[in-house]
Amino acid sequence: VQLQASGGGLVQAGDSLRLACTASGRTVSYYGMGWFRQAPGKEREFVAAISGNGVSTRYTDSVKGRFIIFRVNAKNTVYLQMNSLTPEDTAVYYCAADPSDSLRWSYWGQGTQVTVSS
Repeated sequence: VQLQASGGGLVQAGDSLRLACTASGRTVSYYGMGWFRQAPGKEREFVAAISGNGVSTRYTDSVKGRFIIFRVNAKNTVYLQMNSLTPEDTAVYYCAADPSDSLRWSYWGQGTQVTVSS
């Protein structure tokens, strides 16, 4: 499975961005999918995850109410809608796939940069 993340960019505080992670090589319709981020000088952290059937989602506390993870299986793609962005959201965002749908990430994308200016 290859994962391609896209949609990052430079925005101002309060703006929105939508990241996309498209899988190739195999359908990921039943895979758990997740987003992580790594800010400069910090460790990679979990951001959001969605179950294989799309019913269950989870978020880190700092993005709850602002970010939404969803998937379109027909496109083999998972999205991260990011609203009300703050400079603290600045990071490289990575997507990941979990064939076991149990939060064990086996495949990673290359990352997309999100920069939020104040």
